[in-house]
Parts: sequence; C-alpha cells; structure tokens
Amino acid sequence: MAERPNPARVVADADVLAADLLVGGETRAALDHVRAHSWVELLTSDPLLERTETLVARLADADLAAAHRARLETDSRRVDHPEGDHPALATAYRGRAAHLLSFDDRLRSAATGAALQPRVALSIRSPDAFARLFDPESLYEALEGGPYPGPDRDPRA
Repeated sequence: MAERPNPARVVADADVLAADLLVGGETRAALDHVRAHSWVELLTSDPLLERTETLVARLADADLAAAHRARLETDSRRVDHPEGDHPALATAYRGRAAHLLSFDDRLRSAATGAALQPRVALSIRSPDAFARLFDPESLYEALEGGPYPGPDRDPRA
C-alpha cells in the first residue's frame, strides 16, 4: 500500500461540488465541515474542476460555472494526476486524501472498495453520510495533539 492517507484531506466529486453550489442541504453541510476548519483541506485537480464547471454550466449557466470554478481554485489545494484517470478518484489517490464524497453508486460500491483496498485506504461516502460521521473534535485531537478549538473559519465567507 502507498503512503497512508491524510484524514484531514477531502475530495468532492464533480456532482457533489455542483450540488453544494446549486442545491445545498446535506451536501453543503458536508463541505461546510471542510470549509470551517483551516486544517482540513479540500483537494481538486484540473480535470475535476473542468468536469464541475461543465456540469454547473449545463444545469445553470456558464457565468456561474466560471465563478464557481474560480472560487474552487482559490479555496482548494490542487493535485496533479495522469490524464484519463477518474478525476475525483485520481485526485484522492494522488493527494493522499482519506475521504471522497460522491453520489456515484459505482464509486461507493463494495466491489470498488474491495478493488481499491490493496492500493489505498479511502473512505468513499455520500455527502450526507460524511456530514453525519465527520467528527472534527476527535480528528483535531489526533492530528494536532491538543484540545479542539472549534471551527476557525466561516464556511460561508
């Protein structure tokens, strides 16, 4: 197995990034966990951003899609991966993320989990499951070695 993943690194698939912008709800709650903590990183890649922009443009409009991409470029840590790989999965693998949020049932299937297990320890969940299970207090204490100070950023800023 490659290097251990970082439990404070999260990748959101294009469908999740689009739903965060256009729908809100549990998807926004999941990504607000990431945005509310400076020590938790959202990872993206050019192919993932391109897929997200295309999806938002198709569902809404091109100006909103471009603005959303620009914001994601600013608010995420960029990862490079080989062309042709699944954008979210490759971003998670190359970025050593521990969490991948997706609505894609194929990615969240037991078969995919079994195929990935020898290569990477990656939790692939729906955004609502991540929002329910993410425990910033215990994660902070494990990673930073001190008491959890609470969120340190406004997720809506």
